[in-house]
Amino acid sequence: MTQIIAPRVRTLVLLVLAVAGALLAGAAPASAHAALTGSDPAQGAVVDTAPTRVSLTFSEPVAVGDDSVRVLDPKGERVDKGDPANPSGTTYSVPLVSGLPDGTYTVAYQVVSADSHPVAGAFTFSIGAPSETTVSVSAQASDDGLVGWLYGFGRYVSYAGFAVLAGGAAFVLACWAPGARVRAVQRLVVSGWLALTAATLGLLMLRGSYTTSGRVGDIFDLELLGDVLQTKTGAALVSRLLLLAAAALFIAVLFGAYARTADAAPDHPGDGDGGEPDKRDLTFGLALGGTVVAVGLAASWAMSEHASQGLQAGVAMPVDVVHLLAVAAWLGGLTALLVALHRAPVETPVGHDAVRRFSRLAFGSVVTLAVTGVYQSWRQLGSWSAFTDTRYGQLLLVKIALVAVMVAVAFLSRRWTRRLADARGSTAAEEAERAEEEKQPAGTAPATASETSETSEAGKTEAGHDAVRAAQLARQRAATEAARQKRLRDADPNRFGLRRSVLAEAGVAVVLLAVTTVLTQTEPGRTEQDARAAAATSSSAPATGQGSGAVSLTMPFDTGGTNGEGVVSVDLDPAQAGDNALHVYVEGPDGTPVDVPEVKIALTLAAQDIGPLPVTPDRITTGHWSASGVQIPMAGDWKVEVTVRTSDIDQVTVSKNAQIG
Repeated sequence: MTQIIAPRVRTLVLLVLAVAGALLAGAAPASAHAALTGSDPAQGAVVDTAPTRVSLTFSEPVAVGDDSVRVLDPKGERVDKGDPANPSGTTYSVPLVSGLPDGTYTVAYQVVSADSHPVAGAFTFSIGAPSETTVSVSAQASDDGLVGWLYGFGRYVSYAGFAVLAGGAAFVLACWAPGARVRAVQRLVVSGWLALTAATLGLLMLRGSYTTSGRVGDIFDLELLGDVLQTKTGAALVSRLLLLAAAALFIAVLFGAYARTADAAPDHPGDGDGGEPDKRDLTFGLALGGTVVAVGLAASWAMSEHASQGLQAGVAMPVDVVHLLAVAAWLGGLTALLVALHRAPVETPVGHDAVRRFSRLAFGSVVTLAVTGVYQSWRQLGSWSAFTDTRYGQLLLVKIALVAVMVAVAFLSRRWTRRLADARGSTAAEEAERAEEEKQPAGTAPATASETSETSEAGKTEAGHDAVRAAQLARQRAATEAARQKRLRDADPNRFGLRRSVLAEAGVAVVLLAVTTVLTQTEPGRTEQDARAAAATSSSAPATGQGSGAVSLTMPFDTGGTNGEGVVSVDLDPAQAGDNALHVYVEGPDGTPVDVPEVKIALTLAAQDIGPLPVTPDRITTGHWSASGVQIPMAGDWKVEVTVRTSDIDQVTVSKNAQIG
């Protein structure tokens, strides 16, 4: 496991990481996986009296800390006190200091969703009337900067490392046992283990800063690291590291004891003499132990991300584990096959049987991916429209297209595999016939002149050449042998065609894995649509129901003239289709009722091209107007416009939407 990675294998690994980095760098910052679905006071609301606390409601449970919710006055000073509390379900509240003056207040929040992703945002509400504020509501999330990019890249490396580690080992055990003795395959699997281990350690260090400040300096904050270790995600990362220690032992046995038992002639144990009992026991033990470790590693993702939250979490987590294992078996095995086709010695070729076994393994993996993917898509999208209306759905369509391309290329690989088998059968027959004629074992050939020369040179070296000459000769022999093996590999057109098709398949797989990684960081379509619905409702949130369904709208106004500022409130009861009672209240900036010369109301249902329907209320008392028998023809999202005139020339029209019916 400590050997230096071969140049070709290192290039392949760097290619995977580079393409992933480019994709992730070009992607938009990851959306939050929990959405703010409501608040009290509501976003943009104007309340008459100062609230005693601010409450936030999310689409799923979130983790909050001491500074997760901050309430700032118009000057930017904090007016919240105490830690956020969780009075019920997904609602979190923070108490406010008493005696807050009128003005616009900003609520900024930064929490961590139950599927491990940071959620940040801000909104405003006003007491009495809106005012100028020095606080910006465009809060930057902690995952938008360098730390967020590094964390996303680390996630990709961890997925790629897992696929190469698990899929490469499965390829050796299930498809090509002699591959355990091939240095290029050994280096590939070890590279996967190293990548996954390094990425997991990096994610553990980055996690604290990623979910809080987003500052690079906080990466090495031991206090933050201690907090991370107490979270579900921290526990999952630590569990992954412990399982990787077991994976190291598995790799040592696979490329140690198992490699020594692997027969160079057959492609798989059982192809020759049936396999010795010890070898069968070792193979069974490695397969069982490797499966347990791979399932555990896959579960470290399932227990802390999308699958652990939302609908049917008890079903979704094992389905996610199976999905990840199928991805690893397909993409990791494909990478191992590609490396074997390019780097395997001529004496240990990847035969037709090995490719055929992997073809069956890949087919089973694709079927598994299809079944589990359909379930995951239903769970994360929730509707057909989410395929095109949400970022998650659009990425999923890209992923489906890439899988279709990979399946098409795999079909071409199967054709080359059949041709390779036919060519191998013809070659074997010719060699057997030639061996019979020459009275020598099939597959052997007389020593060539170059080999005789090399033997003579070796004899001269042993006879008295110095160490420098011996080293030079060894390097020449190695270069000559490598060139000879490359010529032999490239001389077979069927094998060359198979290598090209597998390379194309692997190239698509790199992009597919990157898209999958971005998907895991993107807000599920179901949650995004729920958040949009909540946002649409919050636009009319000040129109909160009262009693039997009454609607109350509060709107500040400023006619621009003397004493032209104030707040107008409209109450509509029962806020349903048919007869309604309407009340209008006009107050000054200090909250006292004031008289104005005229108040007019107009109702419009734009979706149905209804209105504006005029309503002229009667004055009841100072600052109070009323109208009865106001007809609302149908339910819908109605626009309520109020025209307030404060003098002969000063008037203004303000409006707000309300869901009626």
